[in-house]
Amino acid sequence: MKARDIMVHPVHVIPQDATLADAAHTMLQHNIGCLPVVDNHGQLCGILTESDFVGRETGVPFAFIRAPQIFGQWLPRNGVEHLYAAARSHRVRDHMSTPVITVTEQQPLAEIIALMLQHNIKRLPVVRNNTPVGIISRHDLLKLMIHNPTPPPHPEQP
Repeated sequence: MKARDIMVHPVHVIPQDATLADAAHTMLQHNIGCLPVVDNHGQLCGILTESDFVGRETGVPFAFIRAPQIFGQWLPRNGVEHLYAAARSHRVRDHMSTPVITVTEQQPLAEIIALMLQHNIKRLPVVRNNTPVGIISRHDLLKLMIHNPTPPPHPEQP
């Protein structure tokens, strides 16, 4: 099987100049966990995932500790709602992840799984000439459990 056999398509994308509020609305409306980000020519330039709305642990300058940040701000103990409200107008390009690891429609599933494991990622955009045409998530790998491909012949036992 190849990427084209399990990818979700068409894929929902978001322009890099859209706001985070636009991205959140699209993700909630379509019940999806990520959006490939495209430039003005429809070319893939980044990816925005639900993880980008949770934040990351970041090293504290001049210290050996890590602390949570969201939307480029240190996470306060109270008032996190204000950070989300302020970030609604932020541009997707300022929070997307780059570079994006991608696959083609012809890529074998073994390579796709290896990429996901190697890079600890949950979703891979499927591209044709750097234009997103589909997406594969870990959830899509469940299709392998119900798909009935012809099993390969077993090698002869000695």
